[in-house]
Amino acid sequence: MSDANRTNVVGDGLAEVGRIGLFLVAVIAAIPRSLRYLRETVRQIFFVGAMSLVIVMTCGLFIGLVLGLQLYDVLSRFGGTASLGTVVSLALYRELGPVVTALLFAGRAGTSITAEIGLMRATDQLSAMEMMAVDPMSYVVAPRFIAGVIAMPLLACIFNALAIFGAHAVGVTWLGLDNGTFWSNMTSNVDVWTDVMNGVYKSMVFGGIVTLMASYQGYTTAPTSEGVAHATTRTVVFSSIATLALDFVMTAFLM
Repeated sequence: MSDANRTNVVGDGLAEVGRIGLFLVAVIAAIPRSLRYLRETVRQIFFVGAMSLVIVMTCGLFIGLVLGLQLYDVLSRFGGTASLGTVVSLALYRELGPVVTALLFAGRAGTSITAEIGLMRATDQLSAMEMMAVDPMSYVVAPRFIAGVIAMPLLACIFNALAIFGAHAVGVTWLGLDNGTFWSNMTSNVDVWTDVMNGVYKSMVFGGIVTLMASYQGYTTAPTSEGVAHATTRTVVFSSIATLALDFVMTAFLM
């Protein structure tokens, strides 16, 4: 790749980041106006939250089972199997819970948001709203953004609960670890404010960034079926990258 092409790629990337930043500002500015559409916000919370429960609960359970097996094997080499509950819970609350839930959220809810808004753009529904003096940002985008920020922490908590249950089933029920040891070590070493709340903060940010990316890709997509398909793919890719990058930044600050 020549220097000119590299410059164009970098310039296009920075311009895209700038457009997403301006879109975020427009969404935040539209939030007060969106409060009049409370029913739409509640409907979106149900759509992105409750409709994502099955995949979040299923994946959380199996990740907990795998964590229980792998960590028990590692800890047994150092005689530290009693710390299984502590290690699993810290890994889930601090990192795995928010991050994996965000990736699942992007794949399930993010793509749906992009496809829905993209079809509104392709069928001129957004333009029709503007002609009827209805702001699409406050009626379409802002409720979905609010729903993502609210639903993601709740989904992450459910994910963590199912994962801990899976690790408990493997460690205590299957491998014979003492039940009291599992729970007592967990409760004595996990702090609500520094461990659990850090995961909640991350989940709120990840929910906002995923719904922001999904709404932006749908709102700015080309009004064709091919454009909607490409926008849906970009939602998953960009949301995943942004989630992992923000996870590093937030971990560096919160630690």
